[in-house]
Amino acid sequence: MRRVLVLVSLCLLAAAACASNPPRVQRSEFEDIPVPKGLTVDLNKSTIIESPAVKAARLFYKGRVEIESLAVAFRTTLEANGWRNISATTASDKGVTQIYEKPGSSLQVLIYEGWYDTWVEMSATRAVSPNVPPK
Repeated sequence: MRRVLVLVSLCLLAAAACASNPPRVQRSEFEDIPVPKGLTVDLNKSTIIESPAVKAARLFYKGRVEIESLAVAFRTTLEANGWRNISATTASDKGVTQIYEKPGSSLQVLIYEGWYDTWVEMSATRAVSPNVPPK
């Protein structure tokens, strides 16, 4: 009985510790690409490249969110931020692929199921205006 009480106490302590930690801040390298709630960035898988002419990022997010609701959330928020939807495809074994564009920018959003989490892979590129020294 004592072991059971110790085990239950440890579980409650762990649960309380998890509950007291604030959720990780959602991250997007581009201010006009909002990330829906319920997703956290996986920086270990993500890549960010910046040069004087181009900014590019391949960011991975995960969470326990339905694919269909994520697809709708991405389309709604991206279009509200001026992105134009070029195409969207859905395949039962590949998930949802959405392609967007803006002048000087492109974005691909892949939403698919993993073993436990739903994954979002965003690949974005943007032409950067070079800093021209004043004359």
